[in-house]
Amino acid sequence: MIATNQFKRGLKIELEREPFLIVEFQHVKPGKGGAFVRTKLKSLITGNVIDRTFRSGDKVKKPDFEEKEMQYLYRDENGYTFMDLDSYEQVLVSPEDMGEARGYLQEQVSVTVQLYNGKPLGIGLPIFVELKVVKSEPGVKGDTASGATKPAELETGAVIQVPLFVEEGDVVKIDTRDGAYIERIR
Repeated sequence: MIATNQFKRGLKIELEREPFLIVEFQHVKPGKGGAFVRTKLKSLITGNVIDRTFRSGDKVKKPDFEEKEMQYLYRDENGYTFMDLDSYEQVLVSPEDMGEARGYLQEQVSVTVQLYNGKPLGIGLPIFVELKVVKSEPGVKGDTASGATKPAELETGAVIQVPLFVEEGDVVKIDTRDGAYIERIR
């Protein structure tokens, strides 16, 4: 059990049989009445954000939440298959639970798989990945001074904005948090 005086940003708690992440919290001690804690919680299953107020001294459950380092193996019609590097156990993650991460996922890459009660909720990618550009329109010469960009399709199927000098076959470094182009790899 976790008491309200142990709340901090990033802490995971369980409410009504659902895991939540504390996004914001504020201890409030009014002049009249008991102290309380005002929180903003993000559901780790749906992604919805809710406001919840707890009385000082209330206790909440700690969720059965685990993050395991796993290796991405392959994708099939059922979803994405990952393997635990310690036990060699395989876990299937649905395309819905993958979210935006599926656009930056390469075979054999190590990721963090988030499990709640043994069921996968999603994955955590490395911050930067290097992917090959498979389709891109040629840039117009002379347009580069304005910082113009063009769409480029990556080997994983994701489409990102890249500078005009990037061509098909180039390998680019991408920030997986926002899908931004970082640099071209030589």
